[in-house]
This record gives sequence, C-alpha cells and structure tokens, in this order.
Amino acid sequence: MSKIQQINRRDFVKLFGLASGGIILGCNTTTVEKKFKPTISKDYFEPNLFIQIEKNGNITLIASRSEMGQGIRTSLASAIADELEADWDYISVKQAIGHEKYGNQNTDGSRSVRTKLEPMRKMGATAKLMLITAAAQKWNVAESVCKAENHHIINTQTNEKIFYGDLVENASQLEIPDEKTVQLKKVADFKYIGKTLKSVDLKDFTHGTATYGIDVRISNMKFAAVARCPVTFGTVKSFQKNNAEKVAGVENIIQIDRLKPPTGKFFGMLGGVAVIANNTWAAFQGKLALDIKWNKGENETFNSEEFKKTLTDRVHQVGKLVPGSHGNVNSAFKKAQQTIEATYHVPFLAHAPMEVPNATAWYQKDKIEVWAPVQDPQTARSELAHFFEIPVENITVNVTFLGGGFGRKSKSDFVVEAVALSKEINAPVQVVWTREDDIQHSFYHATSAQYLKGGLDKNSKVTGWLQRVGFPSIVSSFKPLSDYASGFELGQGFTKNPYELQNFRLENVKAEANLRIGWLRSVVHIHSGFGINSFVDELAFAAKKDAVQFHLELIGKDRIIKGKSNYPYNSKRLKAVLNLTVKMANWGKKLPQNHGLGVAIHYSFYSYVATIVEVSVKNKNVKVENVWTTIDCGLALNKDNIKNQLEGATLFGMSLAMYGKISTKNGAVEQHNFFDYQMTRMKDAPNIEIHIMDKMEEPPTGVGEPGVPVIAPAICNAIFNATGKRVRSLPLVDQGFA
Repeated sequence: MSKIQQINRRDFVKLFGLASGGIILGCNTTTVEKKFKPTISKDYFEPNLFIQIEKNGNITLIASRSEMGQGIRTSLASAIADELEADWDYISVKQAIGHEKYGNQNTDGSRSVRTKLEPMRKMGATAKLMLITAAAQKWNVAESVCKAENHHIINTQTNEKIFYGDLVENASQLEIPDEKTVQLKKVADFKYIGKTLKSVDLKDFTHGTATYGIDVRISNMKFAAVARCPVTFGTVKSFQKNNAEKVAGVENIIQIDRLKPPTGKFFGMLGGVAVIANNTWAAFQGKLALDIKWNKGENETFNSEEFKKTLTDRVHQVGKLVPGSHGNVNSAFKKAQQTIEATYHVPFLAHAPMEVPNATAWYQKDKIEVWAPVQDPQTARSELAHFFEIPVENITVNVTFLGGGFGRKSKSDFVVEAVALSKEINAPVQVVWTREDDIQHSFYHATSAQYLKGGLDKNSKVTGWLQRVGFPSIVSSFKPLSDYASGFELGQGFTKNPYELQNFRLENVKAEANLRIGWLRSVVHIHSGFGINSFVDELAFAAKKDAVQFHLELIGKDRIIKGKSNYPYNSKRLKAVLNLTVKMANWGKKLPQNHGLGVAIHYSFYSYVATIVEVSVKNKNVKVENVWTTIDCGLALNKDNIKNQLEGATLFGMSLAMYGKISTKNGAVEQHNFFDYQMTRMKDAPNIEIHIMDKMEEPPTGVGEPGVPVIAPAICNAIFNATGKRVRSLPLVDQGFA
C-alpha cells in the first residue's frame, strides 16, 4: 500500500512542480512551444519545455502523459535521453501540470508513444547539438570534431571531454538551432530505445512512496463521499440526515445538483447528497446512514436483459448501410454452396481500476487547484472553467500517479464533484468514491449484439460476408439522441476488417443509451474482435479447414491499404504475427484430453496482434493454461513495458471473457463490488509467452490496448476445440462455464 504522506501546499508544488534550478525542454510542434524563450543562466540550461539540465549534471525530464502503470514516463524519458546521449543514472522525471503548452496530454487511444516519440527524440537531439556547440566554442574547434557520449562532449582530435553540467552556462546563451539542422540517430546506434529499461519510478512503486490521487493531503482539507441515485440521471426528491449527522467525524451534509454537460467533450457530474467529514471512513459511514428518496427518472424502466433481446431482434433486421461496404452479398449468398449464420453478444462492462475515482480540490474565489489521477488534465481544466466560470489560466490541475485507468479516468466527473464541494464549503476537500460507487455510476463500455452471415462456395472459400452491429454510442454521452454508432466507432474493427472480401456488407442498427457510455481499454475493438474471430472459427469448422489456414486464406495476398493516417494496413505484417504465434504454440500438436487451442488475430491502433490460447475444460470448469501472443507495433520503444502491457492485456481480457458483466434491473446496476464483478485472480493466471516483432525501422504504433480484443475469442474458440460447444455470448460464467 502506498505510504500516505502529509504534504503542505508548498511542498506539494516542489514535489509535482518544476524546481527553479533546472531546464524545461519542449518540442517545436505547437504555437505555444514556438513562443518559448530560453533563460540565460549560469545555473541551468533551458532550451525547450521538457528538459532540465543542472550544473551537477542532473537531468529532469517532464512527462506530459499520465502514468497509470503503463510505464510512459520511462518510455518518453528514454527517447529524450537516447538522443541526448545522457547517462541514465542522471535522469529523473517530473509530471507536467495540465496545460496546453505541453501539447495534447490526453493519455488514451494507445497513442502516447506513437505521437510523442519523434518530438521527444528531436528535443533530446536539439539539446545535444547545443551542448556540442558550447563545447566547440570553448575549445575553439569545429563542431564536426566533437561528439556526445555518456553525459560528456568529447573532442575526437585530442580526446578531451567536458561534462554536461560544465556546459550549462555556455549552452544557455546559445540560440536554439533550426529544427532542420537537427539529426536523429540511426536505429543501430540506439542506446535506450528498443531496449529493456528499469522504470524511473520503480523505487517509489516498490517502496510504497509513490503519491497517487488518493494519497494527497493538504492543510485543513475535508473528506467527502457522495450518494448518487441508483438510476442514471435520477435526482434527489428528499432526504433525512439525522442518522448520518450522528456518525462521529461527520461535519456537514449538503445536496449537490447534477451539472449537465453541454454538447462537446465534457462530462459534468451526476449530483446527489454529499457527506463532509474529517476523515474518509466517517464520510463513507455517514453516506450509508442517509435516508434518501429519489426521482428515478425515465431510465428507471431500463433492464439490460430486455435490451439484449431488443438488440438481438434489431440485428436480425435490415439496418443502415455503413460506408465501406462493397460488392453484392445477397447475390453471393444465393450462389453459395452453404451459408453460416451466428449472433454474438457482449454485455456492458466497467473499468474497475484498483484505485477508485478520487480528487482533491481547492476553490478560492477566482482560482481553482486540483490534485487528481486524471488521464486528460486539459479537458478537466477546460470543464472546470466552463462550469465554474473561472478563467482557464487560473485553474491548475496537478496530475498524480493513477492506480489504473483503462479510460475511466479520462472522464473528469469526479474532479467536477470535488470542485463543486470545495466551493460550497469554502475549504479544500477530497472526494473519494467507494468501489460500489465506481461500479454502479461509471461510464460503461457499451453492450452489443452482432449478427454475421457468411457464404462458402464449393471450394469452401468465403464469397460473401454480412455483419450487422448494434451498440449504444459513446457520442450519446456528449450529444443527446445519438442512437446509432458513430463512424469512428465503426472504424474500430468493423469497417477496417482485415480480410480480403469481394462481397462485404456492414449495417448498423439503432441502440439508444440508458447508461453513461464511455471508452474502455480497446473500446469497440472488444466487440469487433470477439464477433469476427468467433465467426471465422465457425466458418473454418463449416469449411472443414484448419482455423489458422482459414485465417491466412481470408487475409489474402500481400497488400498495403492506405487510409487517412500515416499508418497503412499491411496484410503481410498481420500474417507474420499469426505465423510466428503458430510456431510459438506448436499449433496442431496433440493435446491432453479435454484441452483445446483457439486462435484470434486483430488489427487495432495500427498494431498487428495474434494470440493462441490453450484451455482445459473439466465439468465445465475452464482453466486458461497457456497464452502465446505476438505483436508487431513497429519500433518497440521499451520492450519491458510492451511485454508488461501485453501480459496485463491478457489478464484484463480474461476478466472480461470469464466474468465481465454489468447488468441493470429497474434502471439500477446490479453489481456492487469484486464479489459480483469479478477479476482474474492470481491462481487463475496462465503461462504467458510474449514475442515482440523486430520492426525498428517502422514507426511506433499502439501497445496498451491491442492485446485485449484477441483474448475472449481465442478462449471461446479453444473451448469449442476442447468440447465442441460454442460460446457466442459473454461472459463465460453466464454460459455455465466457471
């Protein structure tokens, strides 16, 4: 458990802010950063927004993305340090506050390395070039005879060398060089990039001294817990607070109204009754003692099982045609030797990060300061400016470590709650959600129904593919009456189907939202990965073909499909990860009785992933024995982090496949805590083997999410291989598999 530290405001600024004696380095990619003017100083060197070099040689690098266990602070720091030719022992990292000057700080979509690697490398290379110039001027030699190596500039003619710290004063007086003159290292010369690095935060993590949002303490702060309506968007009718006021430590009880977000990427807050106390436990107990009568509103009639039936009915009827469809599937089906049909379901899901949502806030007249584990501090800052009518420049969002995020902590409703309460009581306050709050009042991953139909010719080749999908859209959280999936959601695995299909039709059906819908790790790829991989396995069985060979035939010839992004789809790379995984798993080997192998592939966040799972099934008890996964994510910045991410994705995917389900009855979520919203336990962890393709010449692509969509279908396909029983609806526990 993290050590809870008593920190006053001045010390907190020292801990999370930037000390005055150092350098801030940033990349020249935004208007704000281009306006950055370095300070001439004898004590520190300040060429950009993200680097800090001191006279003693210590280098502090600024992390502009949130750390939630994915190792991003280490990864981005290593990119700068590599180009800077810095000694890793001199490197430390500080977290940036939420501010537009750092560029986009939203930590989701598996894009941090993809979007930040090159700018970070350029920053390091720029600083190195300036240090070389400073040394050359000191020696009165040409820059071409100087090189950087291990925290020194070396004169290659005399072998003299100067320590980086001794060049600070001279370097700080130089003009920042034109970006065109900055050269990046060759792949063969990488020192940290593509290697395995020890986390810069390892000591704090292992010693329990890392400060998460829930650990924050500032002077005179209060603690709050909020009772919210069991039904989404319900409101308070009346409440009795007598019993709650009797709880030792409870100081105040107030009603807070819902703040409804305007159209746009804001989240507002649900509202309810808040209990203010002098400690968190008292606030929790006071909340439990409240007697509240609710106006439950129009969502009171929402029952998830009935909605599942409704969606199933809708996907069996003609829906809206989605762009990207081609050919004539009806004609293909008429000519087919046989047609196969199947319907698949995924339930609502919650993130359930280990650290529940929490935020500490201090509202002071025309200023707001927040300390919170947020994935998107800039949106939180903008949202606070909107709701509380405070100039955005007067709002500070200090980003702490996140005890898991998975997309939940990119929604800042819990931050808005803390600020609203601080304003109401005129004191700093920390709002902490209980696990029950977290599970019952989240932004849920949408439920879905998918109907697929495929035609096979006399040679058992696929001649037609129809896929009809329905799920409540994320857009519904920002724009009312968004009852159909958006284009960006359908682009997550549906329209970007990896197979070479001549007759392909995709349709979308209506799916209204009765819960708050948000993104969860790998987002809509969870639906597409499960449906498509399960259906391909069914087609292969009907065709009496090996599942791997069937996948390879469907992927088709080597081809590159260019889209709007700079990351074209390359079928050869998808086949390569599949073929390598087949070798790792020894696909086709003789298995023990009641064992089965299942395969799944998926292309998401511009990365290529293949997974093979071995399960054993005895009396319907499923045990995942082994998991083999290969990823091609282009340039692998930190292989240890990538391996960790894929191992975590395996366990995350197992939790969703085996147990993950949020259900509602009379509008209220039925799950409460980990006893009825289960996670994969340590005793259930399989043997996991990860292989990272060596693609260092390719640009980096996503890592944090691509490992999730393949797990559920691979498990279900393995169950069929072991038992002959198909699983088309998740979770497995609902289908009698424990």
